[in-house]
This record gives sequence, C-alpha cells and structure tokens, in this order.
Amino acid sequence: MAISFLFIVPSLIGVVLFFGAPFAVVVFYSLVDNPTKCNFVGTLNFTRVMNNSAFQKAALHTIEFSAIAVPLAVVLSLLLAIVLENKIPGRSAFRSMFLSPMMVPIASIVLIWQVLFHYNGLVNQVLGIFGADKIDWLKSDQAHIVIIALFLWKNLGYNMILFMAALSSVPEDQLEVARLENANAWQTFWYVKLRYLSSTIVFVALMSLINSFKVFREIYLMTGDYPYDSLYILQHYMNNKFRNLDYQDLSAAAILMSVIMVILVAALFTIEERFGKDVENS
Repeated sequence: MAISFLFIVPSLIGVVLFFGAPFAVVVFYSLVDNPTKCNFVGTLNFTRVMNNSAFQKAALHTIEFSAIAVPLAVVLSLLLAIVLENKIPGRSAFRSMFLSPMMVPIASIVLIWQVLFHYNGLVNQVLGIFGADKIDWLKSDQAHIVIIALFLWKNLGYNMILFMAALSSVPEDQLEVARLENANAWQTFWYVKLRYLSSTIVFVALMSLINSFKVFREIYLMTGDYPYDSLYILQHYMNNKFRNLDYQDLSAAAILMSVIMVILVAALFTIEERFGKDVENS
C-alpha cells in the first residue's frame, strides 16, 4: 500500500501545485477587496458581479449558446453515427470529411469563416442568387448562427466517432432478440440501442458542454474584445476584467462559472447513473 502511494505522490504534487493552489488563490481573491490590502469582504464581490449588467448579459448569452449548441451537437452526431452504421457508399470518405476539422489550426478556421461570412463573402453571394439581401453576419442579430455552425462543424466528427464505437458495442444477442420479436428499426433503436448508449451520450454531452465554453477563442479572433452584443459571453467579461487588472470581479465570476459547471456535470452523471443501472439490471 505504501509503495503504491509513493508512485502517485508525483501526480498528487502536480495536481496540488498546478490546479489546487491556483484555484485557492482565485477563491482568496474573490473574498477580499484588493490583492494588496487583502481586507475580507465576504460575498460582496459576488453580489457586485451578479448585479453587473455586463455579467448578466454575458451569462445569458453563454447559457443560450450552450442550450442550443450542446443538444444539437449530441443529436446530430448520433444521427450521423446511425447513418454511417449502415453500409452506405463512400462511408470512409464521409467519415474522414467530418473528422477533418480536428486537423485544421484555429487561425485557419477563423480565416475561412471570416471569408465565408464577410459582408461580401461567399455566403452572401450564394444568398444573393435567390434574391436575399446581404447580411453583415458577425455584426448582426444572426451572429450567433455563425458561431453555432462553427461549433457544430468542429465537434460533430469527434462525437460521431464516439457514438459509432458505442453502437458497435451493443450486444448482438439483444439485437437478435429484437429481430425475432419483429421490432422495426425505430423500436430496436429506442428500446435496445439507446439504453446501451446512455454513458456515451452523457460523455458526449459533457465534452460538448466543455467545448461550448471554449468557443471564446474563435469569437475573440473573429470579433475582438467587444463583439456584437449577441456574441458577448462570459469569457469576454472575464478577459476584459483581466485586462483591467480587476482580479476581484474576475475571480468571483470564475467561481460562479465553476459552480454552474459542477451543477451541470452532477446532473449529467445523475442521469447517466439512473440509466446505467437500468441497463445493468436488464
């Protein structure tokens, strides 16, 4: 036992130094009035942040984006996996096409999407063929459509591969029983396959949720510190606070964001545990 513990000590030290200690510093900054004076103010920073109109706007836009993009990423990637599960022509090429965004650098992705959705870009030229007016996509109320499309384009391929692996691991005897019971394709999927996909669905939803908070990189590179209103998300708020050296509000916002993430992750694992037990007991 002691020898086993010695093997994990280096990892524990790394976790404490690079994760535990920085998080403790963030918690400390969120509870004081100034990094130099260090006067304890309790929840005053949290109250000020939650009453800040910029934070409220950023939080609302972040929630809206995740609420739309994450379910779409899960459902569409599952549908693609189901389609590719069948022996369709060009299956390998189709799969490679959806995986290609993972190999493209972020800077190249941003450049491509700026060209596509520029006021004089390709998308507006195509829409103009059908008589539609030009749209300044990244400076209009349709800006979130561009970012959701970019998010899906980047993440569908990876999620699709995970679902394809999960579908291939469904017990063949269960599928055989469904065929003997004359179950159609929808019934087989709903009553058999979906039950064995519960853990993968939760994992894909969790990864998509995490990736939805990383979309700030693309938004920032395309629009800068202060994007169009609908693209202003929590990371913009925190980044601007960091640039202004406002560590108290930055730390309080980071803690609030972490609490929300923990609640969402706990909810996902609770759902997965419920369906996982159902599969184990079947």
